[in-house]
Order: sequence, then structure tokens, then C-alpha cells
Amino acid sequence: MKINVLLFTFLLVLCSCAEDDSFSISTGDRLTFSTDTVSMDTVFSTVPTRTQTFWVYNHTGDNLRCSSVRQEQGSTTGFRVNVDGTYLSSSSNYQTQNVEIRKGDSLRVYVELTSKTMNATDPKKIEDNLVFTLENGTQQKVNLNAFCWDAELHRNWVISKNTTITADKPVVIYGGLKVDSAATLTLAAGAHLYFHGDAAMTVYGRVKSEGTAEKNVVLRGDRLDNMFDYLPYDLTAGQWEGLHLMPSSYGNSLSYTDLHSPYDGIVCDSSSVEQTKLAVDHSTIHNCQGSGIKAVSAKITVENTEISNVLDHCVDITGGSLTMNQCTLAQFYPFSLRGTALQLTAIRQPLTSMVRNSIVTGYADDEISIAYEDTTVAKVDFRFDHCLLRTPRFTTADSLRMTNIIYEDVKDTTIYGEKNFILFDTDKLRYNFALKATSAAIGKADPATALPYDRNGLKRDDEPDMGCYEFNVTNK
Repeated sequence: MKINVLLFTFLLVLCSCAEDDSFSISTGDRLTFSTDTVSMDTVFSTVPTRTQTFWVYNHTGDNLRCSSVRQEQGSTTGFRVNVDGTYLSSSSNYQTQNVEIRKGDSLRVYVELTSKTMNATDPKKIEDNLVFTLENGTQQKVNLNAFCWDAELHRNWVISKNTTITADKPVVIYGGLKVDSAATLTLAAGAHLYFHGDAAMTVYGRVKSEGTAEKNVVLRGDRLDNMFDYLPYDLTAGQWEGLHLMPSSYGNSLSYTDLHSPYDGIVCDSSSVEQTKLAVDHSTIHNCQGSGIKAVSAKITVENTEISNVLDHCVDITGGSLTMNQCTLAQFYPFSLRGTALQLTAIRQPLTSMVRNSIVTGYADDEISIAYEDTTVAKVDFRFDHCLLRTPRFTTADSLRMTNIIYEDVKDTTIYGEKNFILFDTDKLRYNFALKATSAAIGKADPATALPYDRNGLKRDDEPDMGCYEFNVTNK
């Protein structure tokens, strides 16, 4: 009896093993994929992409075996594929055989891309198919695609003579860009500079950004892919190191320039206030993990410019001279805040500041911080005229410095910017600081000191608006 029981158990195990080792050849059995398309979006030619993955599932009731998994285009596209630990290389003719997926099991596929030079001005689409051929003859495909963009690549780039960067190709910079003290770097209208995470533009000489309303100069990080499906890396702060103007640097200018998602936007080291260190007009400095503009003892002019959503201060001036006209300082950083929209400091060094026709606002009840000592060592002269400010009313002593001011009511819903600005999508990090029809800033700038055109080159009317954007009737 004991022998019969052992024999029965042994036969049962054999049958079970035989069943587990059988693979379906039914044409009705198919694989299931977590996606039918792996898109790299837009990438730079010859630059390796990050790795993307997808899953292959066997949701049938039987084991399945792929007689082959292969890249349809082989080596022609630059896609690199690893199927559950097996790299599809040239030595294997870009395929692997006899890939088993047991019932209820899955495997993971890894995809990277380093494309060849496209020899084209605009991004060019490339694609391949990863073909899964089952033993039953069924073929299933996952499409691999990307738009590849030829770029001019530089690593630890030093500008030692006068140089112009044109809009012919995007420029990708690794390690940083340095402008020597005897050189001027000119950024022509439409130029796009993409900085890797470790890269800054460090200027000992001079930089001139000459964008136009139609063709802005763009300074940004080099990540073209997404952090999540809905969120490009380009919309997250701290993607590159920003612009640093050294003590020897004077006469820098940014016109119609979009500088976004750095650590600090622009840092100005201490210099003589007899010469202009930096002039910014018709520009945007947005989404900084540090400050927007940070300067110590420097002469700075900012006009028709948006400075928005930074972790520290949108504008942080210690000593020196600041002139600001028709700017929008919007401190709505979506995660946490350490600073205000505007910080002025005159401790141990004098400060002169004039802010006209501007909006200074944000989440906090007080978005203006002013620290000074009224002594012969440190003097301060700050003034605001025709401005919309989110700050408590100034004391009697300081109120003489404030003329034609609209104070935001801290109890009002403008704490979130609803009445002033068009778009606040904090989930997807998308913002538009153009004016809504409900903004108190409309028609309240001083016609005598208002600038003729707004941030986008739109002509201002006879009753100009505060801030860098003239109200457009299409805004709601």
C-alpha cells in the first residue's frame, strides 16, 4: 500500500511538470503589453537618453514562448533594447530566441536611444518596432520612436573672444560656459541654449542677449523628457545652475529672454555702482530653486519683466542701485517658500531703489522685505510709485516713500492670484501671469512713466496697466 501511494505521488508530480513545461500554440493566445508605444519625445542627436521600460505580461491560462524577439530596423536607428536581461546586440543580429513567459508571469524590457546625426534643421522622427513572434506564429509589435534634433555640443566651453551664438542649431552645454573678461558673448534672436544639470553661464566679460518679441532667446535645462507623463522636467526648478555675473563683469543686457528652471536665475557679484552691471527688459525669469535676481552692491535695471515662482526671493538686492519699471514679481512657488517677492537690504552698505508701475505679490501676506539702518554708514532710499503691492501699509515714516499704491487685501482671494492672473495649475506646474479682467492693476500705471510696449511686444494703450503684461481683451 505504501508503495502504491509513493508511485501515485511520483506520477502526479511528473504530470504536473509535464503540464508546466508545455507551451501553447493556440493562435488565440497573445501577450499583453503595458504600452504599445515607447516614445522618447524630443532628444538631441548623439546624446544618450535616459532608460525607459515597459512590461510584457502573460494573462492567458497557458505558458507562452516567443520563438524570437527582435528589433525590426536593427542598427539603423540607434535604439538599444534589453529584454529581461538579454541585450539585443549586433552579434545576435538584434534579436533573442526562445523567450519563455509562464502563465501569470511577466518580463521587463529596457529601451535607450543614441541617435545618429540627422543632418536636418528641425527635429526628425525616427522609429523602430520591437517584434514579438510567438510559437503559434502570432506577431505583436511595440513601437519605439523619438524626434531627434541635431545640436551643437560643448563641454566646459570657454569664450575667449567676441562670439555670437545664432539660432541655427540648439546649443547643449555640459560642465559650464565661461565668458572671459576680454570677451563679449552675443546671443542672437531665437538662440536656444540648453544647460546640463552641472552647467552655469559664468561671465567675467559681458553677455548680450538680443531676443525679439517674435524670437526670444531661451536659456534652460537640457532635459527634454518627462518626470511624469503630465510633467516635463523643463517645468521643474533646479535643472541647471543659472547665470553668474562676476565682479569684473559690466554692461550685461538681456532683451526678450526666457530664462527658466535654474537654481539661481541671475547672480550679480559686488561691483562699482557707477556702471550698469545688468539691464533686463521684456524678459522672463521663472521657476528658480534659489532666487530670481540676486545682487550685492551692483547697479541693476529691470523693465517689462516677469520674475516668478522661486524658492527664495524673486528679487534680492543688498546695497547698490535697483531701478524697476512695469515688472511682475509673482511669488507663487508651488512647494515651499523661504523668501518674498522683493527683498531690499541696506545694512553696512547704501541702497537706492525705485520701483514703478509694477506688481509685487505672492502667497504670503507680506511679499516685501526691507532691512536697513538709518545711519551715516548705511543709507537707504527706496520708493514705490503706481504699484500693486501685497504688503501691509507702511508706517507713517516710510509712507512718504509710497505714492499711488494699491494694497492687496490679505483677506481677499487674491492670495492665490485668482483676481490678477490667468492661470494657476499647481498640479501640472503651469502658470500664466498675464492679467485677467478682474485685476486691480488694469489701467492704473502712470502714463507719464509707463513703457511703450509690454513683455510680449504688445503696444500699451493710453491707460497703461501695472506689471509687465498689458491686458488683452481675449484674457478671461
